[in-house]
Amino acid sequence: MKTLKVVLAYISSCKIWLIALACANVLFIFFAWFAYPEEFYSLIWLMISVSVGTSFIPLFILVKRHHKLQTVFHHFLTEPDEANEYALCEAAPISMHPFIHELGDNLRSRQAEIDNSGVQLVDYESYIENWVHEIKKPLSLMTLVLDNRKEELSPLVYSRMLHVRDHIRQDVEQILYFSRLGATHKDYYWEPLSVLTVCKEAISDNQTLLEEAGFTIDFGGHDCNVFSDKKGLMFILGQLINNSVKYADKTSSPTLLFQLRENIGEETIVLSITDNGPGIPNSDLLFVFEKGFTGDRGSYMSRSTGMGLYLVKKMATDLAIDLQITSELKCGTTVSLIFPKVKSSVRRCSDAANN
Repeated sequence: MKTLKVVLAYISSCKIWLIALACANVLFIFFAWFAYPEEFYSLIWLMISVSVGTSFIPLFILVKRHHKLQTVFHHFLTEPDEANEYALCEAAPISMHPFIHELGDNLRSRQAEIDNSGVQLVDYESYIENWVHEIKKPLSLMTLVLDNRKEELSPLVYSRMLHVRDHIRQDVEQILYFSRLGATHKDYYWEPLSVLTVCKEAISDNQTLLEEAGFTIDFGGHDCNVFSDKKGLMFILGQLINNSVKYADKTSSPTLLFQLRENIGEETIVLSITDNGPGIPNSDLLFVFEKGFTGDRGSYMSRSTGMGLYLVKKMATDLAIDLQITSELKCGTTVSLIFPKVKSSVRRCSDAANN
């Protein structure tokens, strides 16, 4: 089938010459009929045979050359060096040589630009990762000073310093996870996790942010075990908590509700995180997980960098967690994390009151 397409392509490209050959045959047939009426039919068959032969043999040679040209051309596209360019010129018609030389120069120039950009990107990623690890040192020192010098600071100053430290820590974690998105190998450790325990740990890590904003934390439903990576899940919860804190309605008492439920029929476990913030417009809901999306002016997302929820979506995809978000203006937002139930690792739900 592929060879037939090649033959048809060559016939189409040579149709002008075939039409000229057919016209010449018609003219010679007329001359044969006029000059040699007795041998007319013999001459017709002779001319047709010669025409078919002179057309078929070059076509057969062209098809064989096409396969060789195709192979050499693919090598040239993969590695457009001068050796492959010379091999392509050897297989291609002379009339195509100037175009091949120009194409080779352009491909090599683009390849050099790509290689240079790749080196710069690797250097940039290395710098960012090193910066993240270096910034952890002053953060650790800041924590040490706050722990050892707590009595020397007023309660207000102490709480504000903790608030600033935790904000910086959240931003550093965001940068670190963003730099790891393109990594070939990711160090996820899958294990059975108590959802309620992980939620409480995430709340403890962000306690100063929640206290500064005056949040009330509530829990509902039943605790469940899921099979996931703890660090990744903690990052997701931390970003969602940080979002709720960032957009909390300061005119009312902000609340954060962690609701757990088990869908028996769908074999899933759902963790819903609901706040009573300003909400998200319906026009923005479809795009909140896209990179860099900040929403319309004056909306819920207008103060955002557009990276937090994007990283949450990426991490959730890696951990096989489905995300759903619902919101209503002036009524709050609910983000649901839907975990697949792994039967070999998940126990039945137990009442959260017993934990």
